[in-house]
Amino acid sequence: MFRTELLVETTGRGSYEITDRINAAVRDTAAATGMCHLFIRHTSASLILCDNADPAVHRDLETFMADLVPDGDERFTHTAEGPDDMPAHVRSVLTQTDLNIPVKSGRLALGTWQGIYLWEHRSGGHSREVLVTIQI
Repeated sequence: MFRTELLVETTGRGSYEITDRINAAVRDTAAATGMCHLFIRHTSASLILCDNADPAVHRDLETFMADLVPDGDERFTHTAEGPDDMPAHVRSVLTQTDLNIPVKSGRLALGTWQGIYLWEHRSGGHSREVLVTIQI
């Protein structure tokens, strides 16, 4: 088993591709086959496996999520860090905080148009930690 931690700096709400960084961690293990587990150590950001060819997909996801969980919703009482605080938590719960991706031939066994993204749900920038565990 191999474990490492990635630090991802965000500049605010949106998706940040981390596929190449995860593939580099897989290469460092020299594992031909196995399983790569990713876990984000935060409650206001998530991990997604998503289309990596058309940026419109990410804009549309953000538009959908903004409609579904708007900032400043009066029903939310948890606003300690501003109007995007509770919506960011809800967005995280509705998405994923971990992913499992098979390793095949020393690389992530992703489909042609798949990429791994950290999805920042806060409007301001943050330093996000992603734990990478590769089981051989």
